[in-house]
Amino acid sequence: MTYRLYEGKEHASSYWKYRISPADHLLQQVLDFLEKQKGHPFELAVDVGCGSGQGTVLLAKHFASVVGTDVSPAQVELALQHTKEPNITYRQGVAEELPIADGSVDLITAMSAFHWFDRPRFLKEAHRVLKPRGCLALLNYTIDMELSYPDCCSNTLNQVCKELYAALHPYRSPHLGASSIELYREAYKSIPYPDKEWHECVWVKRPMPLSSYMGLVESFSSYQALLREDQQKAAALSQDILQRLMSVMGVTSAETEVMVAVKYFYLLACKPQEA
Repeated sequence: MTYRLYEGKEHASSYWKYRISPADHLLQQVLDFLEKQKGHPFELAVDVGCGSGQGTVLLAKHFASVVGTDVSPAQVELALQHTKEPNITYRQGVAEELPIADGSVDLITAMSAFHWFDRPRFLKEAHRVLKPRGCLALLNYTIDMELSYPDCCSNTLNQVCKELYAALHPYRSPHLGASSIELYREAYKSIPYPDKEWHECVWVKRPMPLSSYMGLVESFSSYQALLREDQQKAAALSQDILQRLMSVMGVTSAETEVMVAVKYFYLLACKPQEA
């Protein structure tokens, strides 16, 4: 079954405001793989589990048409509000039953979403809609982000971050297991295509206000689970971590910009010509 998360309007708004999308060079790796395996034209891309569309819009300038799908009506509504590109459309629905014709898609992406799907069913559905030589790209990043700030001890700063991640760990969905990266590794091994690639420990650095880093962590499913269980405890945890980070950095404003290093992993796979 698909796990239905990020569906409330408040959480969807937080997702839009704070969630990050893959860096340009990561997307270029996907496009280079598609170019190598299939070549142009790039006609149709489908972004599954698109959320509020941060990743979907990145595809628009490379494809004639892009379709974003998500199980959450609130997420799709936000995506429609924020998308101006005329070649993007959004549709609400589950990942395992795509409203897409057989053999019509050049590229299917799932950016930080595949781990919530019924993975075997989704992979079969991806196979159905992909063109021969069409490609699948599944991307995600780990929660163990690292911060850096000028003239500040990174080890001390990131020890505070580790304590935050440890505090959230008990609220992690059992569906994800000990580490979601293992779910992607299993999927990579299960895909029977001969042309496929696995990449991990790809670090991407992004500057953002400290408040946005906290907002990003608060958008994670584990924090949201804590919030549902005990709002006061969740708020106290966020406030304590924020104050400690500011103290280590020697700053008084949560809008102080920090460098956030995010660790990505992803798999790429190409449907054979004769499948």
